[in-house]
Amino acid sequence: MQTIKETEALQILADVIKIPSVNDHELAVAKYLQALLRRYGITADLNTVTGDRANLVAEIGNGQPVLVVSGHMDVVAAGDRDAWDTDPFTLTEKSGQLFGRGVTDMKAGLVALIVAMINLQQQGLPKQGTIRLLATMGEEVGEAGSAAFYQQGLMQDATGLLIAEPSTVYGTAAEQKGSYDVKLTSKGKAVHSSTPERGYNALVPLIQLLNEANDYFATLPAGEMGPVKFNIDVLNGGDQVNSLPDSATALINVRTIPEYDNDQVIAKLNQFIATYNQQGAKISATVIMNEAPIVTKTDNRLVKLIQKVGQPYAGREIVVTPSPGITDASNLAQQQPVDFAFAVYGPGNMTQHQVNESLPKQMFYDFIDIYQQLFTDFLAN
Repeated sequence: MQTIKETEALQILADVIKIPSVNDHELAVAKYLQALLRRYGITADLNTVTGDRANLVAEIGNGQPVLVVSGHMDVVAAGDRDAWDTDPFTLTEKSGQLFGRGVTDMKAGLVALIVAMINLQQQGLPKQGTIRLLATMGEEVGEAGSAAFYQQGLMQDATGLLIAEPSTVYGTAAEQKGSYDVKLTSKGKAVHSSTPERGYNALVPLIQLLNEANDYFATLPAGEMGPVKFNIDVLNGGDQVNSLPDSATALINVRTIPEYDNDQVIAKLNQFIATYNQQGAKISATVIMNEAPIVTKTDNRLVKLIQKVGQPYAGREIVVTPSPGITDASNLAQQQPVDFAFAVYGPGNMTQHQVNESLPKQMFYDFIDIYQQLFTDFLAN
């Protein structure tokens, strides 16, 4: 049987990087990966979510245990292309480093999962158990793809879950912070700025609320995963300098922890809003995303195997640290027990969402080998 060699794996990664799936157009990536898997006799099904967006699911093996492996197909925007040293959508190698948008976050991880599955299948493996690939759309904004997979019941029989995102360089995570995104809208009355007493400045109470909330969340004690992070990311209001704005909006992202979770954040923000509205403001909130923290034991079975299999490649002990960002596990691992075999573990050098996003080429190759051994060991135990 024919396995995929390193040069072919690198070409597959280049092909996937070339598809500019910037928070959209995952269907093109899914079709490419579907054709690749089918070429090696692996059935892969497309699940259209909306428009040009689709999920992809594929399996090898059968029966229990079931190891679900997942990666997302979308990437963030390239940003200022003039700031890149190379074309962000052309995989470029320089001095052993691979450059391209999504090479770390997380097309290298996704391709490594798929190549590992193909290589195992070509060797007649696994002898027992199932490896189920869930390739998702929309992870970077909203996580609609993983939500759809969860609603379809594709985690109900899962024994373990591996998310192929990087946490730290060759490191792993067994827990991750939550994320709460909310849009605040403040309504006022526009008048000429020479007579502000006749109107109501929509920006003023919104800014005051944001400052008060920012100060409050900064005082919260850190938990096991670190502190709550309250981020005011976008603020808009007003049209011209001599008119009071009749509308203002703010986009807020809060990174939550088990000790101060999403429900507590929501309750506190609602308290702030009620207080200002009682004073004459007209502020409302629209929830954009609400993903709870995920907590499993840091010595769960999958993490222990990662530490064993990955150590020779890392050249050191594999460190287990909380993931500061959310992943599709926010949906896929919800309602799982604390001893569930969950880990975030993938190739990356922490340049995600940056200009000149990069990855050591050898790390990409390493993770193909790591995943093959990891999958085999997990299903054998």
